[in-house]
Amino acid sequence: MIENFDFDAVDEATIRRERAKARDLRKTRWWQQKTSSGLCYYCSKKVLYKDVTMDHLVPLARGGRSSKDNLVPCCKDCNNKKKNMLPLEWEAYQEGLAEKK
Repeated sequence: MIENFDFDAVDEATIRRERAKARDLRKTRWWQQKTSSGLCYYCSKKVLYKDVTMDHLVPLARGGRSSKDNLVPCCKDCNNKKKNMLPLEWEAYQEGLAEKK
């Protein structure tokens, strides 16, 4: 069983600053290349460019940053399901879904 990791709360000013960085990174050639395959990082489904969202592997609310190594393209469905989960928590969630099938 994966435990929820508790991090100190991240202040709103930091989250706003990191979101602004993420918006700036969305405008870069790096992001265009990252999304050119049109595949969701989590489910590997093909996603139209206009429907690709930017997800923080380690969420901002959990201490993550808007850096190239922490940002991945994903579909809206996966992004909404993942919410503030860490990668290990997301994997455990996915495994739980697979076991139910």
